[in-house]
Formats: sequence, structure tokens, C-alpha cells
Amino acid sequence: MASEGTGRYGRDVLAGDWRRPRKGAVREVEVERGLVVEDADETFCGAVVSWDKATVTLEDRAGGLRVFDLGPAAFLLEGRPVTLVRPAPSPPRGPLRSASGSVAVTGAEARVARESRIYVEGVHDAELVEKVWGHDLRVEGVAVEFLEGVDDLPGIVAEFSPGPGRRLGVLVDHLVPGSKESRIAEHVRGEDVLVTGHPYVDVWQAVRPRAVGIDAWPEVPRGRPWKEGVVDALGWRCSTGEAWGRILGSVRTYADLEPALLGRVEELIDFVTVSHPEEP
Repeated sequence: MASEGTGRYGRDVLAGDWRRPRKGAVREVEVERGLVVEDADETFCGAVVSWDKATVTLEDRAGGLRVFDLGPAAFLLEGRPVTLVRPAPSPPRGPLRSASGSVAVTGAEARVARESRIYVEGVHDAELVEKVWGHDLRVEGVAVEFLEGVDDLPGIVAEFSPGPGRRLGVLVDHLVPGSKESRIAEHVRGEDVLVTGHPYVDVWQAVRPRAVGIDAWPEVPRGRPWKEGVVDALGWRCSTGEAWGRILGSVRTYADLEPALLGRVEELIDFVTVSHPEEP
């Protein structure tokens, strides 16, 4: 009789951890929406809804969302360890385009930052602008900062001291006639200060619903925090931070944004980059 674990049929295939692959044997799988995987610790199973350079967001059957790092052998696919990787980019046809639709400038170093600036209301606005217009802004040397609200805008403009060659552009949420935001904007506008904005309560709404996989952004009753209301109405069992990760991850190019935001951001970039009449 052959010794245990040897002989005609080899070692017992059920001995040890059968799922742990030999070194270098982990299969790489390109991440795609709808791909169902489980984290390696078997704590969460769900379908891929979005991803970025370092993470992937999964949604379980109950609508719960979890964000995981894209690490080696970090997931199970059909019970086997796999490494999720981002899809390889498709070969470009014609001029290479940035996410904003402009012709991408390849091989160029980021320009030294101009004195002119663009301010947006919050961190979500800044992340969205960076994702779509980041390439353009680096080429032009324009820095984007966020205000955390517009109440202090008059003081910020005064401290910035705008003038020829030092322009300030501001993107404001919910810039509609009669709003608090519109009154503040009128107070600070000037030859070297442009305040513009979109009509949405929050920049989330500037992402087209179809990009996020919903029919429309829900109506939230007055008096209720808007973001929390949206998450509840959509049945997303997650925090507002995780919800924003899902929304931002769904944005690939300018085509995923509403024209009401696109036009305003392009206007601000032109305003702070076009030479002032008095500049050389």
C-alpha cells in the first residue's frame, strides 16, 4: 500500500486549504459592472457597481454598498481567489481625448500654477471637477480649492485680492434667482471675479441619472438633509460618503454630466486662463 499522500493518485486534493493558490497562480480578472465576487474574508458578496484606481464598490442583493481595495487575491470568483484589475484602455481612434472632451496633451509637464484660482463649494465638487477636467487644469496651471459653503465668500474674495492676472472664478451650487447664493454672488462679482453655478441643490444632481443607473434623482422633502434623503429614497444601504463614491465612480467623461454644469466649468476655466486685456 502506498504511503499516505503519495502513490498512483497523488496527494489528497482536499488536504490543506484547497482555495489558496500556489505562488503566482492567482488569476487576474478585469473588473466590469455586474461582475459578482466575494471578498477574500467571505464577509461580503456583491456585484461590481463602480471602481477607481485603487478600490472597487460592491452592491449586495439588499442594496448595501461596500468599498474594497484592489489588492492581490483580494476576492473570490466562483469560490476561487482572483485579483481584480482595471480594464485595459481601448486603443485610441483619432486624437487622444481627456475626460472633458478636449484633445489630451501628452508628454507635457504640469504648468506652474497661475495666480488665478477656481473655487468650488465643497470637496465633492472639487473631486468631480478634478475627475473630468483635471488634465486640462494641470496643463493650464489652474488650482482648484473648495469653500465649504458660500457664506464666507465675500471675505475670501477680499483676502484673495483679485486683479489683472490674478482672477478668481467661483462655482456655486443652487445658483437660482432669489436664492441666498445668488445674492452673495451679486455682491462679489467684478471685472476679475466671475461667480457662476448650476441650479442643482447639490453637485450630485449634476451627474446624469443614467450614468448612476437610476431613472431620476428623487425629490427630497424640505427640512430633510438632502443627501441622506436621496440615499434612503434610492434604497442604498450605505453612508452618504459611500454613496458619493458610487456616484463619482460612475462618471467616466463629460458625457456623464449635465450640460448645466459642463458649460459653467468651461466658462470658469476660460475666465481664469484667457489673458486679461492689460496683460502682456
